[in-house]
Amino acid sequence: MLADTVHGLRLTATNAAAQAAGAQVGAMLTDARALCPQLKVAPGDPAGDLAFLERLALWARRWGPWAALDSPDGLLVDTTGVAHLFGGEAGLLSDTARSLAARGLSVRLALAPTAGAAWALSHYGPEQAIWHAGDSFDDLPIAALRLDPAVQLVLRRLGLKRIGQLSGVARDALARRFHTVRAPAANPLVRLDQLLGRVPEPLLPVQGKPVPLAQRRLAEPIRHRSLLDRVVEDLAADLVRSLEAQGLGARRLELGLWKVDGEVLVRKLELAEASRDGAHLVRLFAARLDDIDAGFGIELARLSAPWCEPRALSQRDFETAAEAHGTSLAACIDRLSVRLGAEAVRRPELHASHWPERAQRWLAPLEPARERQESLVFHARPLKLLDRAEPIAVIHTHPDGLPRRFRWRGNLHDVLRAEGPERIAPEWWRERGAARLRDYYRVEDGQGRRYWIYRQGIAGDGRGDTPDWFLQGLYA
Repeated sequence: MLADTVHGLRLTATNAAAQAAGAQVGAMLTDARALCPQLKVAPGDPAGDLAFLERLALWARRWGPWAALDSPDGLLVDTTGVAHLFGGEAGLLSDTARSLAARGLSVRLALAPTAGAAWALSHYGPEQAIWHAGDSFDDLPIAALRLDPAVQLVLRRLGLKRIGQLSGVARDALARRFHTVRAPAANPLVRLDQLLGRVPEPLLPVQGKPVPLAQRRLAEPIRHRSLLDRVVEDLAADLVRSLEAQGLGARRLELGLWKVDGEVLVRKLELAEASRDGAHLVRLFAARLDDIDAGFGIELARLSAPWCEPRALSQRDFETAAEAHGTSLAACIDRLSVRLGAEAVRRPELHASHWPERAQRWLAPLEPARERQESLVFHARPLKLLDRAEPIAVIHTHPDGLPRRFRWRGNLHDVLRAEGPERIAPEWWRERGAARLRDYYRVEDGQGRRYWIYRQGIAGDGRGDTPDWFLQGLYA
């Protein structure tokens, strides 16, 4: 495999035949062809390799609670307290090697108490290495410490080629040489301490995205097709509700059926576009269940959607769901009007006004909509607007600067992020000449709460004293 670097094409991966001919990873393509004229190359796919490694990390959690990436071609799996499930540490490595070989992967494995030790043994030890108490790393090369090439070159020039030689150097001397370097890959002392477990090494586990699914554990095993169709219909309804709650639509579906004898039957579907139409999904699965042999019965059914895409809710979805449950929005309004009175039910209507408190009006359900300026595009507004803007005390860097701290309802809030201003001028056809403009800001405090505040007026505008501050809205 090839990668295009600043110095030209370079080999990033080679097979056994290429290595035997002299083509090594990291060599320039021209140098490799000089040693092996018959060399066949293909462009690398770093993004595809990373995606495969992430999937492999999730699959590798069968040997431990979590797995982390060791790019570009390694995994680190936490196997604490797991070895006895495989008959010991040797059995754990044997099962790992056998499972990975079945997937067509050639691997080098190591089991050690620290991530650094496992990396060193897997790269510079035997193909399956197990660290035992009292084992030494002195014979391993300096490269086993996961140092940058430039640092390795410096150490080799100093005659330090083995970890044992590095351990023999006074620690103070190495500390003086690398005291300005904080990156672990450029500091031999940090890597040595991580190798021996003297300092912790934080790792970032790969977390799988939860897959929407619905499951039914049946009280009694079922064998008849009519009962299976009913179970699939129930699963589809549950899955559709889950997808609606997350704003998703399914592109790939997997139906798993667990039989009493332990066999698992799987049926898969792929859709042309994201969907959460339960009836449509049931019809598609009906054609895939004709060859199902239930045997002694099916006791567990699971429907999952491993591939989903965003699908926003629409008013049509809302109406359809409401009618399916027996009550539409219009019918609900009619019932409320009859029970509570015609004057107790109102519906909001947009109104052409720049000022937020005037941007909507409330109309009776039967009152016709009034004409409004359709071309007026409103900016994004917070989910909740206060009925009346409340005054706040604000501290800012300078009179026209961003707010840094404000007090509202007796509580003090430090502003970590602020966006703005969004300036809204007064409506001159309604206000008097002394009306002041507003500068709106979206701010976030230390607890992650977001507010919509504004400054009324500008210092020195000749329309009043010091500008006042108000809080008008809250974000979700």
